[in-house]
Amino acid sequence: MEAFAGLLVGFGGILGFIFIIMILRSFRVLNEYERGVIFRLGKFSAVKGPGLIILIPILDRMMKLGMRTIALDVPPQDIITKDNVSVKVNAVVYFRVVDPNKAIIQVEDYMYATSLISQTTLRTVTGQGDLDDLLAHRELVNSKLKELIDRETEPWGIQVMNVELKNVDLPQEMIRAMSRQAEAERDKRAKIINSEGEFMSAQKLTEAADILGSSQSALQLRYLQVMTEIAAEKNSTLIIPLPLEIMKFFTTMTEKIEKENNAGKDK
Repeated sequence: MEAFAGLLVGFGGILGFIFIIMILRSFRVLNEYERGVIFRLGKFSAVKGPGLIILIPILDRMMKLGMRTIALDVPPQDIITKDNVSVKVNAVVYFRVVDPNKAIIQVEDYMYATSLISQTTLRTVTGQGDLDDLLAHRELVNSKLKELIDRETEPWGIQVMNVELKNVDLPQEMIRAMSRQAEAERDKRAKIINSEGEFMSAQKLTEAADILGSSQSALQLRYLQVMTEIAAEKNSTLIIPLPLEIMKFFTTMTEKIEKENNAGKDK
């Protein structure tokens, strides 16, 4: 009889210990950024948190989710652009869980599913445009990626905050070709600027010649100024000044001879 009583006491102690453990496990504490999805006998019951959560032993089961923004690094994807250039592109997707119920019930692993949909969308979007659009209009590509990924993940209770392209790795042949193109473009701009400078210089010289030619005094002063500038430099240049009247005499004689020759040809 005493043995039976001892057996009952031991069995009762074990049951009491199990009951205490179950009671302690019924109390859960969730942080501010966490939520708990409660299932009662396998059926969805409620979303609770943050703070103290009390579960019914045996009947309730809780799955915990984080509500903070997650940065998902999308692996490099091999793509071929619309102009048949092979490149590697990777990106970063920022998203967060906004509906814990859907994130648990509607998809098995929302992290894995979001990663896969991000990879496929990245290949699709970047493959639809030319390489120049991909390099020069990243903001438009990022916006389109965000819109498409968010549309796919919305039924899972996932909200995409932002998508950013990280790197666009080009083959070495394309890098060299783009370098030659940029160099040719710079040479083109340099030649255009030089030509415009020559044109403006010719215009100014023509205007200056017209002004100097209209006044003998201005031409004489300019002549003396040039001689002064040459003499100011330390060189061995020999300057022989000639009066402008002599130069004018030769100019007049040349015009007279040309008129006589033209008159002789007319006869």
